[in-house]
Amino acid sequence: METLNISTWDLACQFNNTDHHTELNGTDRLIVRRGQAFTINLYLNSGSYQPGYSQLHITAETGPQPEEQYGTRAVFGLNDEIDDMCWSAAVSSPPGDTVCLSVCAAPDAPIGRYILTLDGRIQFDFILLFNPWCPRDVVYMDSEEKLAEYVLAQDGIIFRGDAEYPVPLAWYFGQFEEGILDACLRILDMNPKHRRNPGKDCSGRRNVIYVTRVLSAMINSNDRDYGVLEGCWKDTFDGGVSPMSWRGSVQILRTWSSTSCLPVRFGQCWVFAAVACSVSRALGIPCRVVTNYYSAHDTNSNLVIERYLNEKGEIDSSTRDMIWNYHCWVESWMTRPDLPPGFDGWQASDPTPQEKSEGVFCCGPVPVRAIKEGELTFKYDAPFVFAEVNADLVYTLKYNDGSTRKIVNDQKVGQKISTKSVGRDEREDITHLYKYPEGSAEERQVFEKANHQNKLLQQKGNSGLHITIKLSTGIRKGCDFDVFAIVSNNTEENKKCRLVFASRAVSYNGIIGRECGFKDLLNVELAPGGGEKVPLSLNYSKYCTNLTEDNLIRLGALLIDYSTKEAVMAMRDIVLDDPEIKIRILGEPKEKRKLAAELTLQNPLPEPLQGCCFTIEGANLTGGSSIAEKLESPIEPGQEAKVKIYFTPTQSGLRKLVVDFDSDKLGHVRGYKNVIIGK
Repeated sequence: METLNISTWDLACQFNNTDHHTELNGTDRLIVRRGQAFTINLYLNSGSYQPGYSQLHITAETGPQPEEQYGTRAVFGLNDEIDDMCWSAAVSSPPGDTVCLSVCAAPDAPIGRYILTLDGRIQFDFILLFNPWCPRDVVYMDSEEKLAEYVLAQDGIIFRGDAEYPVPLAWYFGQFEEGILDACLRILDMNPKHRRNPGKDCSGRRNVIYVTRVLSAMINSNDRDYGVLEGCWKDTFDGGVSPMSWRGSVQILRTWSSTSCLPVRFGQCWVFAAVACSVSRALGIPCRVVTNYYSAHDTNSNLVIERYLNEKGEIDSSTRDMIWNYHCWVESWMTRPDLPPGFDGWQASDPTPQEKSEGVFCCGPVPVRAIKEGELTFKYDAPFVFAEVNADLVYTLKYNDGSTRKIVNDQKVGQKISTKSVGRDEREDITHLYKYPEGSAEERQVFEKANHQNKLLQQKGNSGLHITIKLSTGIRKGCDFDVFAIVSNNTEENKKCRLVFASRAVSYNGIIGRECGFKDLLNVELAPGGGEKVPLSLNYSKYCTNLTEDNLIRLGALLIDYSTKEAVMAMRDIVLDDPEIKIRILGEPKEKRKLAAELTLQNPLPEPLQGCCFTIEGANLTGGSSIAEKLESPIEPGQEAKVKIYFTPTQSGLRKLVVDFDSDKLGHVRGYKNVIIGK
């Protein structure tokens, strides 16, 4: 046998990266996926390759302590053909002075940075990623449409707002922008498990469950672990920027990577989830952001969120249990060989720091199907996620004399669980993946399995008194408007009641702010079968300074029957619409051709807007950074703010141009436009 006398080599990055769906990362270095062959060309000094006679000794190594037993070092030679179940190599060219060498990484090899050595003399490096195109990889997804959405799409939609009124927010994931893949690999290297035992951690990177769990811990910085983002749910964001100001993940990941891994300030749930989604897609894990409306944060694991109200309808805020208007997490696609059959597919994990799991702020991955079936012992953190979509809401009225009554209330936790549709901007409702239909026999079986006593013992409350809240349509920021409590008496007798009708600003995570309008009617008389419509006026002059950037006002109406001491209540949140940003693209959208975005916004407020600024950002549209244009003069009521911002697309295809308008009175207003860039 004789060794090959190699003079130079060519890694064929353009060909290989395109073949492995990584060319959007650039083609200046080799980035390939496991379980799929890549090809390098070896140019010989002398002699030629002779099948069965020429030999080549190859090693592939990753991490600081590569060892064969941990899968971080592989040693192999030439075979007649590629074996795609393990590390292997074969020559695919005829005998001659150019050797076309195919190399395939095992479909369960650890991901990360590798050094490949040929005959102990020639070395080059490459990056290995998960391969959702490979049926032998645990992240395999068998639909090109879904792969285009969940791995390759660099922008998307995240749903915020309210269950009655989901508000789409465009997000620029940017997982293939320059420097992002390096930042993602650095996140893995900065994680405490790697710093404690790098050899074991690199070996763990074979396992997508392990990697997903590490990411859920490292996207937040609550453990002082060099995590990417710091959370802040206060009214002011001193020392950082408002979570609403981020248009995408790229700036966050770049800032983290360029400031010695100091946490970037600040994030809230959709930002944590979006960054986790960017990192997962960058590493080759199919991933999507999901939103759960009326999401419970059950701190004491009893599946009950308890709230106490006084006779004025004021909530005692001493409990840590919360109901969030919405909460975002991510789902990643993988098989679960560690669990019984039937739990492959979407796995929920949550990078927002809420509770500790195994001593660290992380959550998941847990099969979505395990939540639906009430399998609370399945790893990881099933009880917490189960509570987020199933906890029971109990309101208790504390009378001034100290007595208490349970309030009849029909608000439900875990509604309209949403994600972006595949290939379209519409909302896809995935509630059915998390829970059986309400009131079904299957739902009851799940509650029995999960020992959800509160839900099992529930009787339909029927007090004969009924209350709902109605809104007028098109409630925009800057308007004065009325809301209505509609009360009715479905009993045979006259009822004398007290009606408390209150409105307060609220943050999306359920923190109640200042009052925006209040009524306390001590003598509401309802005849048998009778009803009344009670208006409450909300005026801009009162609510303008109380709103948070979430644009939410919570309405609560409490009806108390004097004779029986029974109470019924209704709750509803208003999302105040921001004005629309009108976006026009001027010029023919083509690769490397300068375009302009003409951006217009009309001031809807009865007062001028100061400090106005438009910003645009988009995958392959704005060169991986944002472009801003400040307005010199204030915008008077009813007047238009208008700018032109120039940008040059670098790639063809469908892209989202994400637009932000910031000012002193409106906060961050968002918009986007889909742009098709031609070749």
